[in-house]
Amino acid sequence: MADSEQYQLEIIDRLSDISASEWNGLLGPDAGPFLKHEFLSALEETGCVGGNTGWQIAHLVLKQDGRLMGAMPLYLKQHSYGEFVFDWSWAQAYEQQGLNYYPKVLCAVPFTPVQGSRLLCSPDANQIEVQNALIGGLKSLLKDNQLSSAHILFPMGTEANHLNDQGFLLRDSVQFHWHNHGFQSFEQFLSVLTMKRRKNIRREREQVAKEAITFRHVPGNESNDQDWEFFYACYQNTYFEHQSSPYLSEEFFKRWAKQMPENLHLIIAQRSSIPIAASLLVVDKPSSKAYGRYWGALERVPCLHFETAYYQAIEYCISQGIQTFEGGAQGEHKMARGFLPTTIQSAHFIQDPRLSKAVAHFLEREHQGIGAYVDELAEHSPLKSTKVLA
Repeated sequence: MADSEQYQLEIIDRLSDISASEWNGLLGPDAGPFLKHEFLSALEETGCVGGNTGWQIAHLVLKQDGRLMGAMPLYLKQHSYGEFVFDWSWAQAYEQQGLNYYPKVLCAVPFTPVQGSRLLCSPDANQIEVQNALIGGLKSLLKDNQLSSAHILFPMGTEANHLNDQGFLLRDSVQFHWHNHGFQSFEQFLSVLTMKRRKNIRREREQVAKEAITFRHVPGNESNDQDWEFFYACYQNTYFEHQSSPYLSEEFFKRWAKQMPENLHLIIAQRSSIPIAASLLVVDKPSSKAYGRYWGALERVPCLHFETAYYQAIEYCISQGIQTFEGGAQGEHKMARGFLPTTIQSAHFIQDPRLSKAVAHFLEREHQGIGAYVDELAEHSPLKSTKVLA
């Protein structure tokens, strides 16, 4: 790739070419745990990305006098699986014009619908200069290799606005997040919900309690291989029940647990000391956030999903003083359990001018539809009144 007078842009095909200290030194307070070198390199080293997965590793790095000043986690994608932002219709439109949509360029954390920094910048560098150099390098990558498009999933709001100024189209997504308003107990949390929602949650919890199911919370630094083997059996079963194959391997989870134990928290449901279900929280205490990532069960029990993946997680957040619990992509059913809709964005650059214009029209209509959808959701808020949270 072309060098500027000040910066040198490179594409690297494995994160191990950059040291963990260098990469993590680019991560500011908004980066979150999923952008850590340990997480991304674990995906690579266990074969969850790279090889024949359709995720070709092509991280864009920016150097000055040999020193890492900026980066984007980048992949050449041969499909649109594992992204949580759906562009199959765009691919079809490209193909109808006799053009190749794949491979496309994706800047994202694989398999992870979580907002975070995407234009990584050294704290010693001029942020705008670095961001502009990275964006320019990304556009050059498209042009020089005749690639269809670049997609930056779930950037922070300020990054999304900057990308929009640089010609990227913004697309809305709706997620459901739970917010802790200084709750001292689960009952106090229930007290701010409408009577209907309170009664429903209590009924669901009672159904699980009647099955004599108890819960074991396992912080990552206290977990062992047996815990992760059981968790993986549950995780894998969720995919099998949907006639699908899991993206992540057991080896990945074990490696992740060894490299980032402080960020992981297992919740294991058991009957008579025999484990039957599990969910995983990823915890980022500096930003006071927890992320619900995976859940699975080896036995069907009514409402066990809600208890293991939501209510136990909310109790954990309350006990730890964690302010936000992100329940992941999609899922209106989360609203009935105290989660509220949050709109986040992704940024897209379509190389072909005609198709870019068509996508822009599509996104404008979609934006209006999502706005109406969020307004409709607000009418069904689980909260008695927003005033109680003031």
